[in-house]
Amino acid sequence: MDVFDEARTARATVDEHGIVTAWSEGARLLLGYPAAEIIGKPAGCLLVEAVSAEVLGGIRALPRWSGRVRMRHRDGHQVEAGVLAHHRLDGGCAPDWFVVCALSGTAAAPDDELLVAWSFEQASFCGMTVYDTHLRLRRANNNSQDHAALSESDMRGLRFSEFVSHPDAGAMEQRMARVLETGEPEHLRTSVRAPGESREHAWSYFLYPLWDADSAIQGVCVSGQDLTEQYWAHKRLQLINEAGARIGTTLDVTRTTQELTDVAVPQFADFAAVDLLCDRDNSATDTVVADTRGSAAQQFRLRRTAHQSVLPGIPEAVVALGELDSHDGPWSECLAVGRGVLRAEYGPGAPDPSVRDERWLATIRVFGVHSAIAVPLRARGGTLGVAIFARHQRPEPFGKDDLLLAEEIADRAAIYIDNARRFTRERSTSLTLQRDLLPRGTPKQSALQTATRYLPAGSVAGIGGDWYDVIPLSGARVALVVGDVVGHGLHATATMGRLRAAVRTLADIDLPPDELLTHLDDIVIRLQTETGHAEEDRGDGAAVDAGQLGATCLYMIYDPISCHCTAASAGHPPPAVVRPGSDAEYLDIPTGPPLGVGGLPFETVELQLPEGSLLALYTDGLIQFARMGLDEGLERLRTALSAPMPSLEGMCDHVLSTLVNDHPSDDVALVIARTRQLGNKHVATWDLSEDLAEVARARDVATRQLGVWGLQESVFVTELVVSELVTNAIRYGGGPIRLRLIRQDTLICEVADGGDTSPHLRRARTFDEGGRGLFIVAQLAKHWGTRHRPIGKTIWAEMTLQHL
Repeated sequence: MDVFDEARTARATVDEHGIVTAWSEGARLLLGYPAAEIIGKPAGCLLVEAVSAEVLGGIRALPRWSGRVRMRHRDGHQVEAGVLAHHRLDGGCAPDWFVVCALSGTAAAPDDELLVAWSFEQASFCGMTVYDTHLRLRRANNNSQDHAALSESDMRGLRFSEFVSHPDAGAMEQRMARVLETGEPEHLRTSVRAPGESREHAWSYFLYPLWDADSAIQGVCVSGQDLTEQYWAHKRLQLINEAGARIGTTLDVTRTTQELTDVAVPQFADFAAVDLLCDRDNSATDTVVADTRGSAAQQFRLRRTAHQSVLPGIPEAVVALGELDSHDGPWSECLAVGRGVLRAEYGPGAPDPSVRDERWLATIRVFGVHSAIAVPLRARGGTLGVAIFARHQRPEPFGKDDLLLAEEIADRAAIYIDNARRFTRERSTSLTLQRDLLPRGTPKQSALQTATRYLPAGSVAGIGGDWYDVIPLSGARVALVVGDVVGHGLHATATMGRLRAAVRTLADIDLPPDELLTHLDDIVIRLQTETGHAEEDRGDGAAVDAGQLGATCLYMIYDPISCHCTAASAGHPPPAVVRPGSDAEYLDIPTGPPLGVGGLPFETVELQLPEGSLLALYTDGLIQFARMGLDEGLERLRTALSAPMPSLEGMCDHVLSTLVNDHPSDDVALVIARTRQLGNKHVATWDLSEDLAEVARARDVATRQLGVWGLQESVFVTELVVSELVTNAIRYGGGPIRLRLIRQDTLICEVADGGDTSPHLRRARTFDEGGRGLFIVAQLAKHWGTRHRPIGKTIWAEMTLQHL
């Protein structure tokens, strides 16, 4: 039997250009045109009156149109019909219009009222009741009668609060009265316990007015849907999700067990406790793992590590935190059988014979505990302890579904507890070492505004060897460094500390990025040799493959005077840059080999960064996820960096919250910097000849510049430094010679010459006429040094303004 009877509807499809592209049999019956004759022709030829371009433009902007249309039949007579046209824009094909017209059944039928009545009475998905203007019940369908356990005749003429005894009955009647007063629908969610049931049902009620033909309200209809199963299923799923998010945030045993009890109370139980097995002499504070199945109850000695209650002070607890205790009753039973135990029959009239502890029996009597669950905490084939849940405030007892939920939560928590037990000691040691090795803050400098973040790994793999650094260099420049040592644990952390110290030492002698990475590569190779290229016991039962020692590193130098940046990479992810007015992009830096490979060169890239550019350096823990590829991680980071943020600290938080979950599987190091430029107000430069007479001119121009900067008190010391550095450059370096003063929080004096030899500090003898120049500079300057350029060198001295 053809249920749909397709010929009872005329259907056609019209494209955006008004051409008919499909024609049904019902359409032929309506207008007489066969499909072959009309497909491909304009739909406008079917209309009696042409439609103006203005009207068509308005219709094209609509998602749907309906109305009466006069059309021309194939034999010439006019046909007027109601038409419904859908504008299909998201069907995966070209946009078009789907036009339909009913050929029969458009008029009301005598049986329609019967269908309406049957639909009201037999609606199985919701309970429906009808009230008059005095809010007295007139009609109730079968579903509502079943849930009320009353017939329609029992309830007719009564108010809602008179046949439903519940605190929310008054609120329901207030909503009904509001519907009568305003004519606006109302929605109410509430819980009602049906007669004879211990568990409340969750209901969603929709209240709406009933209007007559004269637009007068004649009553209120209440449609209620029982959402109990969905509600409790949602609550269980929500609790499992919450347990996954809140349990195991650290690798601390006590914190993890407390998180388990905090999740359970009050959402699941009124009281929760976690007791962990102890060693045989009861003296150790660490938990132990045992196979308790089949053991006698008196063998179990457990330590209370966490408990929680809905009552202040947790008065139900018969064991204090940290206290040892022997367990009996269902707690011992669940440890012995290795599965959860449900007790839902507590109470003075139905005592549990397995409970012999007088303290727990007193708790049952005093607080009215009527239901309890005990589940073992098992992980990796062993038992860690037991989790206990009890109810005394909530009237509904635990059921089988609750036991399954408790076991699910306990199983998840047991994994985290076991991870904490196994790795807390190494993690604590690694974190302490890493905190000592990583920078405690970013140094004060004028080249960049910086913000940094470091997140240790939250997985059982342990702390890794990620590091970052911001290193001030001579000439107001600054170096940015991020690196990542292969592996996790103490070995990776110790290696990270050695490499970071090496980078700072190499940066201090002003090596370009490619040369610095080359020296660092040699250091890693030497570390491999020292480790012996073999598996060595680290003292905790684990082994490290020394031959796999390696690292990645990105090293960048930024000059705020020229806005020039140089960078080199040793197998590290590319840095991102956000230039003013643009989205984030990744710098095209050749990725050299990781550190420790040896024999391959590193390449330096040079680029200009306008003032206000944003640089982001990071380790791979930020962009690599278990269920996400590297390209997707890079794209997510690029999108996050493109979002405008009011501050660098806010940008760091935004990036981490967007890309990193609560328990990252790898360490994450992030450095975000905004470039600054030191312009003419901060920098002055003069070219000098190789004549010793230029020394006097150098003093004069430096003195005038200090006057412009308002640093007259600094003139004397600056003249001495300028004289000595310029004199050395003319005598021993040769041209071209350039003097540069840089004013920031300190005053930097630089003299560049064409020589390749580095000056060295020496102590002149009493009657020597020279040799005291650099000694004087060293006494007056906070720092001084030499950096080599492709041609020549630069001698610099940095003096504190406070000292001057």
